[in-house]
Amino acid sequence: MSKWTAADIPDQTGRTFVVTGANSGLGLETARRLAEHGAHVIMTARDPEKGRAAAAGLPGSVEVRTLDLADLESVSRFAAGVEHADVLVNNAGVMMTPKRTTAQGFELQLGTNHLGHFALTALLYPVLRAGSAPRIVTVSSTLHRQGRIDFDDLQAAHSYSPTRAYSQSKFANVLFGLELDRRLRAVGSPAISVLAHPGYTATNLQTSGPTGLLNLSGRIGNLLLAQHVTKGALDQLYAATAPAVQGGEFYGPDGWGENRGHPKPVNPAPSATDPDTARRLWEVSEKLTGVSFAP
Repeated sequence: MSKWTAADIPDQTGRTFVVTGANSGLGLETARRLAEHGAHVIMTARDPEKGRAAAAGLPGSVEVRTLDLADLESVSRFAAGVEHADVLVNNAGVMMTPKRTTAQGFELQLGTNHLGHFALTALLYPVLRAGSAPRIVTVSSTLHRQGRIDFDDLQAAHSYSPTRAYSQSKFANVLFGLELDRRLRAVGSPAISVLAHPGYTATNLQTSGPTGLLNLSGRIGNLLLAQHVTKGALDQLYAATAPAVQGGEFYGPDGWGENRGHPKPVNPAPSATDPDTARRLWEVSEKLTGVSFAP
């Protein structure tokens, strides 16, 4: 892979990408680089005005559509309006927020980061399957390694920690991405499921979600430790575009602790590869979202 950069993205002319959370941070950088290389990019944003403002500075073919992953009705409306897509980049997320719930009453971080993307992927899958060399890229975090699924208190009704809830949601992303890969392979689907994480990248996630000391540490970390978003987005761009990518692979930075650097294959936490846990989460996710996923 030899220090892969955005300049190595192959020509994407004729291909359509859906990028969630594309009005800022990693999503905006991902949309920018894809559009530069000829793709048509459907940028999603909770606030369409912010989305349009972000899109105004981009080159190439982009459009903005409203999508709130914390509201399954919004997910359904958005998916119903997508007639063609080749690649879905499940990028959007919230991080270490105070205890809040989604429109359907789910814990906000699990509901947005996992359940919203689970429903979106399921609803878009028939369109993606008909696309050219289709891919589903799910963006996780190194903090998935601290996560587990608390099936007895999935919505943190009895005990809530912003960090624990975030780690659970990112752990769920990995379980989902790998289980999706297993299911796609089992039916011989043309689509592949791939995972990526951005290491420690300076975005507004660290400051818009956390409060108090978590917010302060996020601001300090962004200034002193984090890599720039142009570098952080490379892992998901590689996962979304590089010809050598295979289903079930996971990409993160090649530097110390996978915090900074260029894309390389990385290993998920061993517990995140457990198919029994993944199947159970899949079944719970179908029940909670009301969306049945049949690759």
